This record gives sequence, structure tokens and C-alpha cells, in this order.
Amino acid sequence: MSVLLKSFQYKAWANKRTLEAIKRIDSNEFPSTISFVKQQLNHMIIVEELFKARLMGDETPHKATNTTTLPSIGELERRIETSDAWYHSYASQLQDQHEELVTFQFVDGLQGSMSRAEILFHIINHGTYHRGAIGHALDLCSVAHPADTYTVFIHAAEPDRRLAR
Repeated sequence: MSVLLKSFQYKAWANKRTLEAIKRIDSNEFPSTISFVKQQLNHMIIVEELFKARLMGDETPHKATNTTTLPSIGELERRIETSDAWYHSYASQLQDQHEELVTFQFVDGLQGSMSRAEILFHIINHGTYHRGAIGHALDLCSVAHPADTYTVFIHAAEPDRRLAR
């Protein structure tokens, strides 16, 4: 399996662990943390939906990279899971088009172009950044944030790698 496909498996695994931790936040005691977490997740999924549209040549589904009204955690979780599955499927079907440039307009009106592989890398990297911010927020409200590094994932997915060779 290519490192790209494993990276999308990792992304889905890390998102799931983060979402499970978020559900342990006491929303009555930490309402501002819940708002922050929802804002981070909302931004993450909007960016993924924007880049999906760019990869597919579809109309831009959002006018900004966040919204003033935030969806519920449940709605965000559903959209993230759907996006994770879509990106894994897309990456698995991408054959010799990795370096093909996609030209698009960012929501701020600036033009951009990235290869399909660069877009996929951005999606993986972007989520990692925001899960880190969420992890810090979890710490501040005494909810243990999950270890979600690639090394933890790969050894959980393939425990034989822990064996001395």
C-alpha cells in the first residue's frame, strides 16, 4: 500500500480518536472549549469540501473557510467521516495524475494551482495542525487527548512492527 493511502487511513483514525475525546468534554463547564472545537472542526471540513470540489472540477461549495453558525458535533463528525472515506477512495483511484495541476480560486479571491498530490498532502497536513489545536483545548479542560501521531497509528495498525528484528 502506498504511503499516500496509509496517510489517509491514518487521518481517519486520528480524526476518530479526536472526535471520541471531544465527546468527553463537559459542555456545561467548558462551553467556550466546545465552541472552539466546533470552529476548528468546521474549518477543517469546509477546507476538505472546498478542495474536493477543486479536485472534481465542481462549483465552490462554500464562500469562506468557516461559518458564523457552527454545526453540531454530530453533524461535523458525519461530514468528517464522509470526507475521510471520499479522500481515501479518491487517492486509491488516482493513477498517473498525481502531478496534474489543478487551477482554482481560493475563497479570498486569489488564484492558486497545486498538483493533485499536493492537494492530498495539504488535506492530510491541514487536519494534523487543527487536531493539535484541539488537543491543547482538551488538555485545558482536563480531557486526555489521544496520542494521534503517525508512529502510534502504524504500530497500532501493524503490531508486528513492534517486534525486534
